[in-house]
This record gives sequence, structure tokens and C-alpha cells, in this order.
Amino acid sequence: MTKQINVGGVLVGGGAPVSIQSMTNTRTDDVESTLAQIRALAAAGCQIVRVAVPDMAAAHAVAKIKENSPLPVVVDIHFDYKLALEAIAAGADKVRINPGNIGDESRVKAVADACRLRNIPIRIGVNGGSMQKSVLAKYGRICPEAMVESAFEHIRLLNQFDFDDICVSLKSSNVPVTMKAYQLMRQASDYPLHIGVTEAGTKRMGTLKSAVGIGGLLALGIGDTMRVSLSDDPVEEVYAARDILKAAGIRHEGAELVSCPTCGRTRIDLISLASEVEERLKTVDKPITVAVMGCVVNGPGEASAADCGIAGGVGEGLLFKKGQIVKKVPQDQLVDELFALIESL
Repeated sequence: MTKQINVGGVLVGGGAPVSIQSMTNTRTDDVESTLAQIRALAAAGCQIVRVAVPDMAAAHAVAKIKENSPLPVVVDIHFDYKLALEAIAAGADKVRINPGNIGDESRVKAVADACRLRNIPIRIGVNGGSMQKSVLAKYGRICPEAMVESAFEHIRLLNQFDFDDICVSLKSSNVPVTMKAYQLMRQASDYPLHIGVTEAGTKRMGTLKSAVGIGGLLALGIGDTMRVSLSDDPVEEVYAARDILKAAGIRHEGAELVSCPTCGRTRIDLISLASEVEERLKTVDKPITVAVMGCVVNGPGEASAADCGIAGGVGEGLLFKKGQIVKKVPQDQLVDELFALIESL
């Protein structure tokens, strides 16, 4: 079991449930826009939010964001330790930083001391695309072993100043490299791990890469908190994260959709039907399985493990519950009837 850290009331590691994170893409100094996005993320199921702090204007905005945010706020710092100190003073719940790139050791000590004083954890964020030159020179390339060594160099810097309230991430855009790095880190230490595939891509490919990388690690019992990184609305990251957790068998709250792949027996627009049901299920928090099947002959039986579902026919379809037919329904009323049944469960 990993150590446990506390991120503004959300426990990470030590057997706590795997938490979902995302990052705002608004200008942090635009407080209202940033808070609006944070609220949208919270409504989608996000539990921890990160904001970029590229300059002092952003650092100064952290206090007001923290005051009004429904989620714990992590500040993302690169290079300038003064931004970290300002954001910590403003009430940040966690700092994401690489101690090795903020200057001499006195600066690392200043950040470690400030975090210790306020019981704020630090995430060491190792990224395959921005590793120390010395480590890259030793290994000659970006590889899992180099990423893990980089993480331990950063850990030693913080440990030197009596700071060990640490979470670690080792992200690459290459899925196998990312997975191996996390496996090696898990074998070598008990620090909680923030898992993810960085720069994963657009909604489709980014979700696929994240599902393989994050889902694969979760299936191995690795990972304490996670972020799906997409070139899209951050809310989509949260939806994808929720789906990955459900697919990996980690979370069971919320509805799960099962649907058939269609075949020559299908006589309705099953693809559109399944998409509509999937969209409406986003607001259903009951731990149920809902089936959308294309064949009234085999559909109810094949989906008997589902709590409820619909099966399409010519002009009408069947509404069923636990594999048993409830009634026939006109095709244009199938989805509404399904959700009326879901409401009654």
C-alpha cells in the first residue's frame, strides 16, 4: 500500500479511492472564467483541479479562486519558485513542481519549508519530454528507467530539507514507456502515484491511449489519483476518467451502458439510439447497467445481466428489465420509456 497525502480534504494513496483530476484551460487570472470551469468540472465528477501559474498575476488570483472553488486547488509551477511561494501563501492545496528546475537549493528549501508549514503536499511531475540533461545523457534516450531516476533525484532534493509529503507522476506520450515507468516506481517506492498519459491527443485518440495506459495500470493495482489529458474541453477528461474507472472495475457508482455492435438483423438506427442513451446516462448516478440492443429476438436474453434496457424492432421496440419484457413501445418513445423505467428503479 502506498503512503497517503491529503489534498484539501481529498485523500490520495493509502487505500483511498482513486480520485479524478483535471486542469483548467482558462487564464488563471481570469478568476470568473476559471471558477466557472471549475464548477463545471465538479458537476461532471472531478475531485481535484489544477490551475496553471505562469506569472504573478495568476499567483495572485489563487486566493480568490481557492476561496470560491468547490474543489481542492493544485497550482502548477515551472521554474519560478517565487510563484510557488505566492500561491502557497494564497491557500493552494497542493503544488505541482519539479524541484530540480527552480534554481539553487535555497529555493527548493524555501518551497519545502512553506509547504511543510501549511501541510501542503508536493507532486513531483516527471515528464518524458522535459527531463534533466544529466539523466538523458546517462541513458541516451527517454526510457522508463531514466524517468524513475529523474523522480528519485527530485525526491532526494526535497528529502534533504526534511520534506516527504510527496506524490509522483511519470508521464510520457508513449503508452508502454509510461506504464513501465509507473511499474518500476511502484516497485521501488511507496509514494502515492498520480497516473496519466501526457499529451495523449484529441478526444478520440487521447481517450484510447489513456484507457490503455491508465486502465492497464489500474488493472495492475497501480495508481492513486489520475488525470486523462485531452486536447478538448476539460469536462471531457472527467467523463473519460469516470468511464476508465468503471471499465477497470475500480468504481461502480453511476450507470454503465452496454450496447450491441449491430448486425444484419438490426432494423433501427441503433447507433444514434445508443448515443442518445449514453448522453442522458451522464446525469444518472444509480449503479445500474443499461442495455441498448438492436434485435427484439435475442436482445433481452443477451442483455439479461443488465438491470434494464431496450431492444429495437420495426417501428417499435421492447422495454425489458432483468431480461424480462416489460412492454412493447413505439420506436420514437423508446428512450423516454427507458428513462422512466430507470427513474423507478
